[in-house]
Amino acid sequence: MHLEHDAVAPAAEQITFDDFLKVDIRVGTIVAAEVYEGARKPSLKLRIDFGPGIGERKSVGQVAALYSPEELIGRQVAAVVNFPSRQIGKAVSEALTLGFADEEGRVVLFAPDRPVPNGSRLF
Repeated sequence: MHLEHDAVAPAAEQITFDDFLKVDIRVGTIVAAEVYEGARKPSLKLRIDFGPGIGERKSVGQVAALYSPEELIGRQVAAVVNFPSRQIGKAVSEALTLGFADEEGRVVLFAPDRPVPNGSRLF
């Protein structure tokens, strides 16, 4: 699903609070990042530490247009951790790192504005 025009899209259909709770969004710290060579869009392979309850997960994000691997190490991000693993080219993504599209369609990562413990759940 490509969402670069969602800024002008109408709101999605209403869901219940129980539906929201089914999506497990956690914060984690990026511990490794590298350019994903051969990806169709500028992407990075990330390894994110979600703390002792979740552990480390791999994620592939289309974030290379705005971020270098070096600047992401140590940065906290939000991700969905309860989707099934997904094959993206030759890589496997175990978490969906969250972001918003800027006016040019580049992904801007979503993160807390102050440090919180890895594994904290969005509510």
